[in-house]
Amino acid sequence: MKALLVDTAGERPVMVPGEHPDPVAGEKELLVAVKATAVNRADLAQKAGKYPPPEGASPLLGLEMSGVVEQTGREVTRYRPGDRVFGLLPGGGYASHCVIHEELAMPVPEAFSFEQAAAVPEAFLTAWQALTWLGEAREGERVLIHAGASGVGTAAIQLAKQRLGCAVAVTVGSVEKADLCRKLGADLAVIYKQEDFREVIAGTWGPAGIDLIIDPVGAPYWERNIDLLGMDGRLVYLAFMGGSGVDEVRLGSLLRKRLTVRGSTLRNRPLVYKIDLTKDFQAKNMDLLANGQLQPVIDSVFDWTEAEKAHQRMEQNLNAGKLVLTGF
Repeated sequence: MKALLVDTAGERPVMVPGEHPDPVAGEKELLVAVKATAVNRADLAQKAGKYPPPEGASPLLGLEMSGVVEQTGREVTRYRPGDRVFGLLPGGGYASHCVIHEELAMPVPEAFSFEQAAAVPEAFLTAWQALTWLGEAREGERVLIHAGASGVGTAAIQLAKQRLGCAVAVTVGSVEKADLCRKLGADLAVIYKQEDFREVIAGTWGPAGIDLIIDPVGAPYWERNIDLLGMDGRLVYLAFMGGSGVDEVRLGSLLRKRLTVRGSTLRNRPLVYKIDLTKDFQAKNMDLLANGQLQPVIDSVFDWTEAEKAHQRMEQNLNAGKLVLTGF
């Protein structure tokens, strides 16, 4: 089958079109003809040799996809050949075909294109996990989402506002990204290159006015995050794009304000966890996707042969929303 491979012959690894053995569906799996996939920072890390796939997963990049079911395993009961599906993968999305457990697959909403569907799984499931399963967000709370214009950020803004009824602040890197986040529902957007987000948010909501922070940046924001959290505040780390080493941790603040700090990845979670998360997301949010209240934000769509251009756009932090690959 056609697939995107990592070429390590040059000075740096790059994505190139190639061939890879066809996947074979297991008893509870679907064989899907991939119509679209999307780029994630985990892909960049795997390409660089810093994020190996979980044991038993496809060595190919690609953590989400949308497509058409071609074959079903003998124990599959939910789908038939010809059904349009999308879902989360442990790897293998950068190819013309992939396999997915039937309980990780979700039916594509009728009004959705394959490009829109492919932009949902990683961003929205990660955001839903961070907000509810880990962050325990409740109606009326104030949530700060760093990297608000990222795929996960744009999903988290919408979920926090549309489903959870929270007030939302975000940090972003440009005026254009701030405008996008406000359109999605953010109440406050801080351009971190121009202003100190701690000062702006404290001036608006008080010096300890945040209940939950979703942070993929890490070390540079640690102290300001802790300062902004109020009593029983929660801090959820999804990545450390800005580094993971913190020089000083003031434990007194954690104790005094009864703070909770959690970290999580999704890719290496057990299958049963990802199935339960998918079911929970479907039950509570599929109606909002179907009627357009929740919408994936797509920055750009690239032909699969131009995957390296998409990677470079993400590496340079130019994208606002998801980068989608099609044409397999």
